[in-house]
Amino acid sequence: MKLLRFFLGLILPPVGVFLTVGVGSTLLINILLTLLGWLPGSIHAIWVIAKHEEKISREGEIY
Repeated sequence: MKLLRFFLGLILPPVGVFLTVGVGSTLLINILLTLLGWLPGSIHAIWVIAKHEEKISREGEIY
C-alpha cells in the first residue's frame, strides 16, 4: 500500500494525500498546490506521504 500511495502521490497528488491522511487541511493545501501546477502538488504529496510513513515507523519502535 505504501508504494501505491507514493506512485499516486507522484501521478495524481491529491489522491495520494487523500489515501494517506484523509480529508482535511493537508488535502486542501495539496489540491490548491496541484491547481497551481503539477510539480508543486507532487512535491507536497511525496513530502506528506514520507512524513506520515516516518511517523508510523517511529510510533512502532520499542523504547
